[in-house]
Amino acid sequence: MGTGLMPIQPNGSANGFLQSSEPVFPLRLIVPTRDSHLLLPRLVASLREQTFPHWRVTFIDGGSAADHRRWLDDLCNSDPRFEWRRQDPDKVGIYGAMNQGFALADVADWLLFWGSDDWAADATVLAQLQASLASCNASGFAPDLLVCQGRYYQIAADCPPRASRRTSFHWRRSYRHSLLLGSTPPHQATLIGPGARRRLRGYADGYRLSADLDYFLQLSADPGLRVCRSSLELVHMGDGGVSGQQTRRRLQEVRRAYRRAFGWLWWFPFLMRYSQRIVSRLKAAEH
Repeated sequence: MGTGLMPIQPNGSANGFLQSSEPVFPLRLIVPTRDSHLLLPRLVASLREQTFPHWRVTFIDGGSAADHRRWLDDLCNSDPRFEWRRQDPDKVGIYGAMNQGFALADVADWLLFWGSDDWAADATVLAQLQASLASCNASGFAPDLLVCQGRYYQIAADCPPRASRRTSFHWRRSYRHSLLLGSTPPHQATLIGPGARRRLRGYADGYRLSADLDYFLQLSADPGLRVCRSSLELVHMGDGGVSGQQTRRRLQEVRRAYRRAFGWLWWFPFLMRYSQRIVSRLKAAEH
């Protein structure tokens, strides 16, 4: 029900970074945007300071105003590692933009989906990602997913971001069993490899808030799926996004995703998921 390769520390090689003889796994970040250029400088700066050079960013813009698109033009003209595309009219919503990113990916790309208010946790995280992938690959095959960790931050005007709760995937015996017990890979901290994309080429239609959960659940039906885990804190994320503001619809979509994956047992991971979320938020509040 999905292979769980040995959990690894963030530093996958002797000095914490790739050795020159180790393979390079090209990384493409997909960032949907809409009039969010005031949030993007933190994301851009965090990537420009990375010690690992083999990354690209594609912004998929969903009908922003002229000042936002001028900002994207200026950025992309000044740094060829960044590009932006207009969102296809037949690909609606944030997951439509992300599906456009799936379609743009080269065969060997490892995909990472971030929001405009996300940013790299420090200057070495992409180098450590590569070391983690190399460590997983040392067994003779690359994983299909590499699941790391992230941390939410409270963001307010004129104040530095304030650390909030951590998000991670709690492994219990196997990938599918972990999903059944309510744990979910955080999509901003999960690299989607070529093998996963061959199995499932994009997010399902009909979701506005929970297509990432559905994607990870549907992948779990393949017993040959290879999942590698790392304790690396990869990404910092702004707390309180759109999905956090539409609770009723999100609950409906989460139930739908679990029913597609587990049938009449949907209620069990549903209850486990939200009981764990409540505990996590209570612990974060204590600090």
